[in-house]
Amino acid sequence: MIGIVGLGSVGEALLGIVRETGHEVIGVDADPAVLARVRKRPSPTGSAGLHLTEEIAQVSRADLVVEAVTEDEALKTEVLHRLRTVCTDTTVVVSTTAALPLTRLAVASGRPGEMMGLRFLAPPLPGGPVEPVRTAMTSKNTVATVDELIARIGLTSVTVGTGYGADATALVYAYLNRAVALYERGEASRDDIDSAMRLGCGLPNGPFELLDRIGLDSALSVLSDLWARTGDNSFAPASALVRLVREDRLGRKCGRGFYTYDDLGKPVDIRPSAPPPGEAACVRRIGVVGSGTMADGIAEATSVAGFSTVLVARDAEKSFDALERIGKSLVRNVLRGKVAPRAKAAALELLVGTHDFAALRECDLVIEAVAESLDVKRAVFARIGAVCAPGTLLATTTSSLSVTACAEASGRPSQVVGMHFFNPAPVMRLVELVRTQATSDEAAATAQAVCERLGKTTVDSRDRAGFIVNYLLFPYLGRALALLDRYDADIEGIDTAVERGFGYPMGPFALLDAIGLDVSLNIQQELYKAFGEPDFVPSPVLEQLVAGGRLGRKNRKGLRATG
Repeated sequence: MIGIVGLGSVGEALLGIVRETGHEVIGVDADPAVLARVRKRPSPTGSAGLHLTEEIAQVSRADLVVEAVTEDEALKTEVLHRLRTVCTDTTVVVSTTAALPLTRLAVASGRPGEMMGLRFLAPPLPGGPVEPVRTAMTSKNTVATVDELIARIGLTSVTVGTGYGADATALVYAYLNRAVALYERGEASRDDIDSAMRLGCGLPNGPFELLDRIGLDSALSVLSDLWARTGDNSFAPASALVRLVREDRLGRKCGRGFYTYDDLGKPVDIRPSAPPPGEAACVRRIGVVGSGTMADGIAEATSVAGFSTVLVARDAEKSFDALERIGKSLVRNVLRGKVAPRAKAAALELLVGTHDFAALRECDLVIEAVAESLDVKRAVFARIGAVCAPGTLLATTTSSLSVTACAEASGRPSQVVGMHFFNPAPVMRLVELVRTQATSDEAAATAQAVCERLGKTTVDSRDRAGFIVNYLLFPYLGRALALLDRYDADIEGIDTAVERGFGYPMGPFALLDAIGLDVSLNIQQELYKAFGEPDFVPSPVLEQLVAGGRLGRKNRKGLRATG
């Protein structure tokens, strides 16, 4: 039998995992409302018995007790003292502290040999990571008991390290706080921000989903502590977070946070973006201007979706090379089972390449995908604005520049939108749709309809540098790069802590290599021009790496990639 004292975000999640793996559980919480809420949760099929109580003495029957109360040293010490009086001398006690000194807690427990830590940087999920932490006083029997528990309940034992865990926590919480501030200013909706970060970065949760899972009171406590210790205003808790905590909207654990939850813990008030009010025009033929990775990917996606597509490059050789790369990509996707052979053949029939801008005259939509330079993009828009038919929709794929500035150069600003695809365009589901003040309803509706036919999920963003994803992502990446100024910084250790602690598919340095260090530096520079904030200051390390020809994964030389 396992006892769990404290049924907040970590405790309740752990209780569910323990029950689902067939273990009898005693759950203890001093708040009757918490116990009532846990009782409402449906019992997993085949789950073992659950005993809920306000009395800590009830865990005397448990073979192992998990302390999962709020991250407050005085409270944890008090609970550990009480466990000493009710448990047998051989009962193993585990603390879920993520930041407090475990050795000090072990000494305070009065039974340091029987105590260990289980560190979760985010509330546990079935099969998810957990770091077992021992002190110099932990007995071998205690270690064996805890290792056996981890295996029995199906969690994955990982090594993160206290220092790297703290680095990962600071990076992720600054990002979460920035997301709340963006939402608070009304610059993007809650649902669009969550969708953008999940689909654009491959994260397991959007920022508001993660905050609700962590518990808004817990998140507020972590941010307040980081702010007090560092004086860094990026950790100053956003007022919306403070307000929700004051209103007792503490997240998933109490049924209300940024989202509202049912008894199963599922959000019930998700509100997808409303369709634009205009009527979409019919799009049969699409032009793609450019011959780089993004242009290739968009042309592949549009032709596979059944659009007649013309790719316009700078010269005939670049046009030929682009078509050859797209053909090879389609072959790879057929071999991987992502594209049917018949669909590949049809896409190649629909796709042509040229260096003659006159080929764009017959297009209903033209997507610019040239270098991320405003001068270059404005020159292209001036040219396509002059050559295209009067009703043609024009779009820019910029990730950090002004859509309005591109639109002005076209001479037809009402027909211009931002369509920020993510790389690789045939695979990534997200497109950030950006309207300027001049964009017509019809233009916005047409862009939305094309994205739906491409199988993309769209989010709406204002025309501001970085839109949603890069505005939130690059301060996080910049903070990671700033850690390299510390003498004991370790790229692999920080990446591992973020991946294992928060379940991210890549740590910040691996992600920088994947994006491209030159691309990342360019985005940093543009965001800093737009906002001038410390978190956007271009990284000197990045500047030196790019100057030395280290561009990341694409040339196998980067922060982690090697040739």
